Amino acid sequence: MEKFDVMTGVVVPLNRPNVDTDAIIPKQFLKSIKRSGFGPNLFDDWRYLDTGEPGMDNSKRPLNKEFVLNQPRYQGATILLARDNFGCGSSREHAPWALQDYGIRVIIAPSFADIFFNNSMKNGLLPIVLPENQVDQLFKETDATSGYQLTVDLPNQQVVTPSGEVMSFAMDEFRKHCLINGLDDIGLTLQHVQDIKAYEAKRQQQAPWLFNK
Repeated sequence: MEKFDVMTGVVVPLNRPNVDTDAIIPKQFLKSIKRSGFGPNLFDDWRYLDTGEPGMDNSKRPLNKEFVLNQPRYQGATILLARDNFGCGSSREHAPWALQDYGIRVIIAPSFADIFFNNSMKNGLLPIVLPENQVDQLFKETDATSGYQLTVDLPNQQVVTPSGEVMSFAMDEFRKHCLINGLDDIGLTLQHVQDIKAYEAKRQQQAPWLFNK
C-alpha cells in the first residue's frame, strides 16, 4: 500500500454524525472485491439525485449540487472532516476503498466506529481522532475559507492549520510504523519471506510425505 509521511491537502467537511458504511458505499456496489473503481459511487445516495446501480455511466447522472463533494470549492480534497462515530454500521472494507479511490487519504473526526477505524489503517487510510472542540474549530475555518488546507504530519503526529496552530493526535506505534512504511498484512508477511522459505525447506525434510503430490 502507499506510504504515508507528511501531506498537505484540501479539506472537505461532512457535517453529519453517525455516517454509516452503507452511506459511504451503498450495498449494491459491494459485488466487486477489487479495491479500485468505487470512487465515483462514494456517498452515492447523497451525491446523486437518482438511484445508482453498478455499471451506470456516472458522468451522465444528475448531481445533488448541495452535497459537499459536488461543490467546486472542495474539488480535489484529500482530507475529510467528519463528526462523531464515523464509519458505523457493517464491517465492509469497501468503505475505506471507496474513500481512497475518490482521493481521500485522511479522515479527521472526534470518534470512529472500531471496525471502520481498523479497516482504514490496514488499507492505508489515516483516521485521526481530535477532541470535539478542535474538530468544531476546523469546521468553522473550513467553512470560512475556500480551498482550506491542512498539513498532516504522521511521524510527529500533528495536524497543522494554515495559521500554524498544531493539533496533536494519538497513534499506536505499530500502526504508525505500517503506514509510514506502506505495509499492509501482505507486506508485513513478505518481510519474513526468507524465514518462511527456510521453515518450509526444513519441514519438507522432516515430513516429506506431506509434500507428495
